[in-house]
Amino acid sequence: MKKRAIILSTAITFGFIAVVFRLVDIMLFNHEWFSERAKFQQIRKEIIPVKRGIIFDRRGRELAINLDTESIYCDPSEVISPNKVAFAISERINQKPEIILAKLNADKKFNWIERKVNIEYTQSIKDLKLRGIGFAPEVKRYYPKGSLASHIIGFVNVDNDGLEGIEQKYDKYLTSRSEKAYVFRDAKGNVLSDGQSFSLSKEVMGNNVVLTIDEGLQYILEKNLDAAYLQWHAASATAIMMDPYTGEILAMANRPTFDINDPSNAAPSQRRNRAITDCYEPGSTFKIIAGTAALEEGLVKPDTRFDCSAGYIEVGGKRIKDPHKHGVLSFKEVIQKSSNVGTIKIGLSLGRERLYEYIKRFGFGEKTGIDLTGEASGWVYSPSKWSGTSIGAISIGQEVAVTPLQILRAYASIANGGFLVRPYVVSKVVSPEGNTIYKTNPETKRILSEKTANLFREILKTVTEEGGTALEAAVDGNQVAGKTGTAQLIDPKTKRYSKDKYVSSFVGFVPADKPRIAMIVVIHEPKGQIYGGVVAGPVFKRIASESLSYLSIPRDDSGEKGLLMISKNVTGK
Repeated sequence: MKKRAIILSTAITFGFIAVVFRLVDIMLFNHEWFSERAKFQQIRKEIIPVKRGIIFDRRGRELAINLDTESIYCDPSEVISPNKVAFAISERINQKPEIILAKLNADKKFNWIERKVNIEYTQSIKDLKLRGIGFAPEVKRYYPKGSLASHIIGFVNVDNDGLEGIEQKYDKYLTSRSEKAYVFRDAKGNVLSDGQSFSLSKEVMGNNVVLTIDEGLQYILEKNLDAAYLQWHAASATAIMMDPYTGEILAMANRPTFDINDPSNAAPSQRRNRAITDCYEPGSTFKIIAGTAALEEGLVKPDTRFDCSAGYIEVGGKRIKDPHKHGVLSFKEVIQKSSNVGTIKIGLSLGRERLYEYIKRFGFGEKTGIDLTGEASGWVYSPSKWSGTSIGAISIGQEVAVTPLQILRAYASIANGGFLVRPYVVSKVVSPEGNTIYKTNPETKRILSEKTANLFREILKTVTEEGGTALEAAVDGNQVAGKTGTAQLIDPKTKRYSKDKYVSSFVGFVPADKPRIAMIVVIHEPKGQIYGGVVAGPVFKRIASESLSYLSIPRDDSGEKGLLMISKNVTGK
C-alpha cells in the first residue's frame, strides 16, 4: 500500500509540474501567439446591416421606412427530426412544411429558411430551442401608405437593393457602405452575452430623400382617378399635378396600380409608370403648338378669321373633318371649339419647318429629364420624312407620340409666362446628421415671349366657358385655363385608326391668372363616352377643387365680387 501511494503521489506531482510548465509557457513565453489564436477562434467579423434612408413627402411625412426583422436559417447537419422541426416552424411563419423540410434536408452547412420575419413570430420559434436553427437580424423596407405614390416611390428586393422608382434612381444616396463589427462567439457560433462590449455596435443609416410630392394632394388625385378609372371601365388612366413655375411634381398616379409592400404579386402592366413610359397620339391637346407658334410668329391675332364652314379640309389628298360643323371662326374660337379645320389652316400658314421648330422648342421627341427611371422620349419625325398629309395630321396631334408628362410641361409653359421647365420629384437629399448633401434646383428655358404666353392663356380660359369644349372642367370660384383632347387609337390588327377606341384627356392650370397647379388627366379607352371634356374634364374639376381647398388657395371671387355674390345669395336679390 505504501509503494502504491508513493507511485500515485509521484505521478500527481509530475503531472502538476507539467501543467505548471505548460501554463508558464502559455502565459509567459507564448502568450501573444495563443492570445491571437484565441481571438481568431472566438471573435468574428460581422457585417452591420445598413438601414436605407427614409423617404419623406414635401411636408416631412414618411412614405418609406425600415422595420427591424429577423431571418431564420439552419445548419441541416445539426437538425434533429427534420419533419417535426419543419412542421413546428411552418405553423409559426405561415409557410408550407414541405418547403421548409426541403431546406432542412439540403446538403449544405447553411441554408435560409425564411427571410425578414416579424420578430414576434421568430420569438415563438426561439422559445422552442430547436437545434440547428439560427436567427439573424435584418432590416425590411416598409411603405406605410400601401399603394399611395407607388409608381414614384418604387420598391426594393429582399436584399434591399432598389429596383424601381426613387428607390432605384436614388439608391446610391439611400444606402451607405456596409460596416463591420466584431463579436464574441462560442464554438457553435452563438453570440456571447458580453460580446457587445467589444463590438462596433452602431446603426448604419443611409441618407434621407425628401420628395416634391405632397401626400395630401397625392391622395386627392388618386382617389378621384380611381373613381374615373372604374366609372369609365378604362384600360388605364394617368394623372399628374405639377408646380408650373418650378417643375416640382406635386402628385402623379396611374391606374392600374399595385401595393409596393407586395410587388411580386403585381403584373408588369400594374408596375409601369405610364405617366412617363407610355406614348400616345395626343389629339387636340397638341394644338397648343400650332396656336402658340402662329401667335409668336405674328401670323395671327386672337380675332383673325378662319372659314371652317365646309366642315372639312383636304390635305395631301386626304379629307380631315371637324366633329361638328362650324362657320367662320376667329383664332380664339378655333382653339376654344377645338376645330381641326381651323387648326390645320394655321399649321399650313406656318409651314413644315416652322411647325417642326416649335414642336422641338416645347421638348417633344426628347425626354423631359425627370429624375425617374424608364422615361420615354416619344417620337416626332423630321419634315424630310413627312408625307403630304403630315402637316395637317401633326397640327391636330396625329403622327406624333408623346407622354402625359410632356403635354403637361407644354401647358405649364403657358401658365408660367413662356418658360419650359424640367420636372422633378426629389427636392433634396439629407444626411442622417441633417445636412443637405444634394438639392434640386429648378431649370427653366424661355421658349415663348411673355406676350404670346399671356395671349394664349386668355384663349385657354374660354375652353371652360360657355361655347368651349370643357364646361365640365370648370372649377367653382376659380377660373381654369386648359384644353381637351380626344384621340383615336391605332387598331393593331388593321393598322388604321380604331372606330371605338379613344384616348380622352384634359390638361390645364388653375387659378388661370395666378396658377398654383398645372394638371393633366388621361383616360385610355373609356367605355360609354369618348370626349375629353366629358370623360377627363370632370376628373380635373374634382381634383382641382379639392386641391385648392387643401392648399387654402382663395377663390378668384373672394374679394368685393365675392362679397356681392354672398350678399345676393343671402338677400335673394
